[in-house]
Amino acid sequence: MSKVECPWNRAAESLGNSVELQHVNLRVPDQRLATAFYISALGLTRDPFLLTGVENMWANAGVSQFHLPHGQAQLLRGTIGLVLPDRAQLLHRLQTARRWLEGTRYGFEEAADHIAVTCPWGNRFRCHAPEAERFGRIQLGIPYVEFDVAPGTLDGIVRFYREIVQAPARIEDGVAKALVAPGQYLTFRETDRPQPAYDGHHIQLAFVDFGGVHARLSERGLISQEDSQFQYRFIRLVDPDNGRLLFEVEHECRSMTHPLFMRRLVNRNPAVTNLVYAPGAEELAWAMPPE
Repeated sequence: MSKVECPWNRAAESLGNSVELQHVNLRVPDQRLATAFYISALGLTRDPFLLTGVENMWANAGVSQFHLPHGQAQLLRGTIGLVLPDRAQLLHRLQTARRWLEGTRYGFEEAADHIAVTCPWGNRFRCHAPEAERFGRIQLGIPYVEFDVAPGTLDGIVRFYREIVQAPARIEDGVAKALVAPGQYLTFRETDRPQPAYDGHHIQLAFVDFGGVHARLSERGLISQEDSQFQYRFIRLVDPDNGRLLFEVEHECRSMTHPLFMRRLVNRNPAVTNLVYAPGAEELAWAMPPE
């Protein structure tokens, strides 16, 4: 039988073991200000089904969420990337939100390829317009969470995600990138700037080989919490070669059998209001339409 030539790069579609970046969890001390920032300014959608009270808020961003429980403010040591569908509308919302967020650390600044936004408590966001070459078909979502790490740690971080999490990871343009879901990455950028102490914020991933990651973490003493049959946590990223601590951020690890795995999220179209309304246009698809 003759060999069939393949015109595509099949490896480009390989995900590895991590298949979902479901949420970023940051405590906030004021749910009203969180609503003004995440819902009114960024244009995200409050989950209409779960955690709808005053002590927590889940804000939908495409296939991912922000979890915003009430408590002392947490600061992610890095920058959260967002893709939002309309730069002009975003700038209008950001300007309008000044009235509610005055006196906080809120602010924004335009750059050529993004808008840098700071939340009321100092968390940094980089808001991009949809761009297929950079972010695939995402027009609403979290394409990356970028962490600031100490110099000399990138090689070990790549080894950690490759060998322990078994997610594709590499260093590209001086940044370590671990693919953790379709079109979504954890990235790590070295900096000399002093970093605040880790304060307990977390991200959530889902694994195909849920048990295998647990075993590799356990043999190194890295499991920090056993939550349920479907979930455990770890905090410390270490170099698999020598056990050296490289960075700390809690990973909430779920199985693909977790009841919330790939739960469909509702995303509104923030351009639709009671004053500018078109029937059937209330919901926004997180992916670009077919070509």
